[in-house]
Amino acid sequence: MPPEGQLAGYASHPEKSRGRRHLEPGPEGRTEFQRDRDRVIHCNAFRRLEYKTQVFVNHEGDRYRTRLTHSLEVAQIARGISRMLGLNVDLAEAISLAHDLGHTPFGHSGQKALNDEMRTFGGFEHNRQSLRIVDWLEDRYMAFRGLNLTFETREGIAKHRTTYDAPESADVYEFTAVNGPSVEAQVANLADEIAYNSHDLDDGVNAGIITLDDIREVPLFAHRHDRVMARYPDAPPNKQLYETTRRLIHHLITDLVDHTRTRLAALGVATAEDVRALPEDAVGFSPGTREEVAALKRFLFTRVYRFWRVQRMAAKAERVVRELFQAFTDNPGLLPPQYQAMLADDRGDAAVARVVADYISGMTDRYAIGEYRKMFDPYERV
Repeated sequence: MPPEGQLAGYASHPEKSRGRRHLEPGPEGRTEFQRDRDRVIHCNAFRRLEYKTQVFVNHEGDRYRTRLTHSLEVAQIARGISRMLGLNVDLAEAISLAHDLGHTPFGHSGQKALNDEMRTFGGFEHNRQSLRIVDWLEDRYMAFRGLNLTFETREGIAKHRTTYDAPESADVYEFTAVNGPSVEAQVANLADEIAYNSHDLDDGVNAGIITLDDIREVPLFAHRHDRVMARYPDAPPNKQLYETTRRLIHHLITDLVDHTRTRLAALGVATAEDVRALPEDAVGFSPGTREEVAALKRFLFTRVYRFWRVQRMAAKAERVVRELFQAFTDNPGLLPPQYQAMLADDRGDAAVARVVADYISGMTDRYAIGEYRKMFDPYERV
């Protein structure tokens, strides 16, 4: 482990960045990756994450995580892992904060519906949309469209990969010529997995879908819960859950760091380019922990994500997205003026569909529901 503040040889160094699409003077008082992070935090798409679904739709309760709180949790975990591995903390944080910018309202249900509607026009995938947002849709500066982020941050966004992401998301724009992503991008992926696996348990309990006894079916949880109860036998259920979850997160982080450090050393990885040349991901859990994480994912899928109330809301969400898409593509004149302006030079079917997808994917849960009411309820004011 390098001394505090010193980067490992395989870390991404901001002074070695492949640069930005549009030339700019270098930042003063901060690095290139710190500038990326700051631009993400201040953009419109990041603020809208506050009202976008993680698992439970925003109006179902204010205790549940949203895309914004999830992104902050991912960034915090990624920073910790990066610090322990001697990586560039700022790059890992920038990628983590930006990784969900392109998500639709209503989480994966919204993405599924929009991808189905867009299938004829290249489909819809939130990593591609996140890149489209930072490259084009955020229109804040006089000198260029988008946020003009560094190659490394944009690559991390394009190559973000989880169970739910389409496999073609790694094959985007100029990143096709690059092999594996940076270690920081891989850390952001794993931090995302740690965050949603652990915190979806918390939200599931708060929603009354699962109980502590149910989660004890998962060895990864049960082992840590046993330790909590041995130390705090009178702990109330809410503190049992929190004490167990924090130990679970700690275990996953330390396992990932220890296994990754050992593996990089065994592979002789010394530079950032060495990482990109590896035939498989450089960052990951040990084999035993990987199996335990897989069991946790299976539990969440069958007991939380497939729960009837979650599925019922998902069905409603898909209907909202599909019918909004069909209404706007049938009549683009119903779009707000700024989106109609994007069609000034091309009103072909593909162009209309892409702009409609931009509009719908940028909606928050409550805005999409409001638009649906305005479009289809004759008593709702436009």
